[in-house]
Amino acid sequence: MRLNQWINQKFLPSISTSTPLTAYKENDIKTRQSVKLSVITQFFPPDYAATGQLIEELVKQLGQQGVDIEVFTSQPGYAFKSSSAPAVERVDRIRVQRSRTAQLWPGRIRGKAVNGILYTLRAALYMFKAWRRSNVVLLTTAPPFLPVIGYLAYLLFRLPYVCILYDLYPDIAIALGVIPKDNWLVRLWRAINRQVWLNAKGIVVLSPAMKERVVAHCPQIADKVSVIHSWANPDLIRPIPKQENWFALKHNLVNTFTVLYSGNMGRCHDLDTMLEAAKELQDQPIQFVCIGGGAKRDDLIKEVEQLGLRNFTFLPYQDKHVLPYSLTACDLSLVSVDASTESLVVPSKLYSALASGRPLAVICSPSSYLRQLISEADCGSTFDNGDSHGLAQFIRLLSRDPQLGERMGTAGRQYLRSHFTPKVISQQYLNVLEQAILPDEVITMPKSHVK
Repeated sequence: MRLNQWINQKFLPSISTSTPLTAYKENDIKTRQSVKLSVITQFFPPDYAATGQLIEELVKQLGQQGVDIEVFTSQPGYAFKSSSAPAVERVDRIRVQRSRTAQLWPGRIRGKAVNGILYTLRAALYMFKAWRRSNVVLLTTAPPFLPVIGYLAYLLFRLPYVCILYDLYPDIAIALGVIPKDNWLVRLWRAINRQVWLNAKGIVVLSPAMKERVVAHCPQIADKVSVIHSWANPDLIRPIPKQENWFALKHNLVNTFTVLYSGNMGRCHDLDTMLEAAKELQDQPIQFVCIGGGAKRDDLIKEVEQLGLRNFTFLPYQDKHVLPYSLTACDLSLVSVDASTESLVVPSKLYSALASGRPLAVICSPSSYLRQLISEADCGSTFDNGDSHGLAQFIRLLSRDPQLGERMGTAGRQYLRSHFTPKVISQQYLNVLEQAILPDEVITMPKSHVK
């Protein structure tokens, strides 16, 4: 239940009916201004990492709703053009503080783990110094063990915290074969997760499947887990005809049917199904464009070169101001999730693809929540992992029927506007943060959950 709803139910019956409605609105604004938020996340622009870009948009929206925000992040260290940014900067209600960044073996799992540990230690020092400036902490799983800082702040200072679980560890590490499921580290990690989750004031996950997985690990927290999707800004990303799109013109994409994969090409993504579909379509006027980076990118490039495929274009991550053009320089957007990591990760690229006004092809497991979402939005089609022929057939269909693709793209954009805009999603986050600063006796009241 939102804080202002509880106040209305608790106190409005005793308030004179002559009280102006504007007074209630002013009280609601004051309540929101009482949220003093500290956000701790390793990635933040100018780093291109999707989690950082999402957090930037979230804090901007919360700032516009009256929340004072301090972000503690790192210098760019994942995907970036500029390796440095101001150590401290302030825009309106948002103050951003950046620590130094270690870039030890950035492309390797061990290197990322070490860099994440070093950032977490710096975040702990920041929290010891800055905890008095906030009344609630929001932490991401970037790096995966970062929520421990919230737990420590709660133990030492009774500072409430909310966790956003972008990725579910150690389950992902097990699924990818990084560590065996019976390893002592897995048992320790899950024990730590349990304590972090039990003491958190709120847990945010990105899909219903992730909620089921989390609750299965720790049933006692079911009432504090909220499903809040990622989002995209339809005012920033607008459909642009390819013949009017400088990005499409620059990369010779105007006169060929273009399939776009934009974002991380990591271990949790199925690129093999796309590659096999491209092999089937190599003699047709269809181009596959892969924009971004990730652990699987170089291997994919090598395979394409070995096979002699000429229907692939590889481009690096694009600056944020280029995204409205790169994301719309296509006829079909492709999203994929590896079957082994289903319910453990959520592809944030899905939402910007919806905003682009282009149809979607989604590669995922039969049980994926993405199937219901794409069906409800009526914006494309879904394919089992490995169903490259089905994907190729869908691409052929859209290449021959541009009106069908246009209808699907329009439907997807409409669905995004109704469900996944920054304004809609930030309000859901604000509800969770308001809950976090309520007195314990109020929190025990029944809560409404975001679905």
